[in-house]
This record gives sequence, structure tokens and C-alpha cells, in this order.
Amino acid sequence: MSRIISGAAGGVRLASVPGDNTRPTTDRVKESLFSKLESYDIIRGARVLDAFGGSGALGCEALSRGAASVTLLDTYPKAVAVIRKNVAAVEKAMGRTGSSGATGSAARVQQSQALTYVKSASGPWDLVFVDPPYAMPNEQVSELLEALTPKLAEGAVVVVERSSRDAEPVWGEGLYCFSTRQHGETVLYYVEPDEVEEQAGNESSDEPGNESGEDAEELAA
Repeated sequence: MSRIISGAAGGVRLASVPGDNTRPTTDRVKESLFSKLESYDIIRGARVLDAFGGSGALGCEALSRGAASVTLLDTYPKAVAVIRKNVAAVEKAMGRTGSSGATGSAARVQQSQALTYVKSASGPWDLVFVDPPYAMPNEQVSELLEALTPKLAEGAVVVVERSSRDAEPVWGEGLYCFSTRQHGETVLYYVEPDEVEEQAGNESSDEPGNESGEDAEELAA
């Protein structure tokens, strides 16, 4: 069973989706991911999209850490039910009474395909988690990213989780992968809109668009 690592709902245990239709991000990978995002100061106040919710662990962690709004998607009915349960537990721990989707709730849970939702939604999003099943072809991941690109806010970060056995996705026009981290069989790609990289110029700081080549190749055991 996963848990909320930090923030207002830190320590809350999250329900898992029954069966093998989802592939949850481990707490170890999640802790590394959010530590990196915290270093960019991008979570608090962010408009977040969790495009492949699963149990909702990533979206719920962002909610606990101060995201302004979180939209969580999944196509699997049992996953959607678990996401709603986990969001309710997190919001209760945070002292909120609204259920997901209710007035006053910062979270919205929807049963929808990611691509369908992104094409119809207006955005913009500051932080997006793209954690599809490893069986999803890279071509479909790239198609989703293409639809997502014009709906990203300035300074946005997209985190794409894939298997280390697969080739790196094609980012396409408008996106730039500024960091890559490997955790066993899991690879996290940190991606941003191209214009952020251009604005950064030659400045050297540990912010999106300014990471060193060494950091981009860091491997975690």
C-alpha cells in the first residue's frame, strides 16, 4: 500500500487498485520525483493534470503539497473509484470536507481517456504527470504530448514515466527534455515547453531548462 510522503496529508495511506490493470509508481520513485519538483518550487499553487491516475498517488501527493487544483484521469472504472476514495482521504486529512468534484474541492476526478480529455480541455497546466501503461506505444505517448503542448503554462513541467527497456519518446516540436532519471526499470523524463529553454539562455542554475548534462544522465540504483 502506497502513502502520502509529505505535505498537509503526509502519512495518509492510499488504497490500491485491485487486479493488474494499473502499474503504480513505487514510493521510492515517487519520493525522488517530488524531491526534484520541490527543488524547482513548482508544486505549491500549481494547476496539475494526472493523465493516467491509477490509484491517484501522484495527483494526491501534489494535492497534499499545496497544488491549487488537481485533475485526475483514468479509463478503468475500478481505478476511478479508488482515486475518488484516496482524494477524499487526503482532503479529509487536510481539513477539507468537499468530495472530489464538489464545490470547494481542489481535486477533480474523471473517467476519460487522456488524449480525449486533453483535446477538449482548455488548460493551462503548470505540472502534468504522464504515466501510461508500459505497453502503450511511444507513438501514442507522443500524440498525447503533441496535444498537450499548446495547453501548458509558461514554466510548466511534464513528467513522463516509461520503462527503461523502451526507447526515449519523440518529444516533437515545442517540447524539450531537460533531465532524465533512471530508477531500476523506471525512467523519468522531465520535459518543458521549448520557449522556457530559449528564455533561459546560457544561465546556469538548477532550474528547469538549466540542468547539466551530467544531471540528465544520473542513474539511481
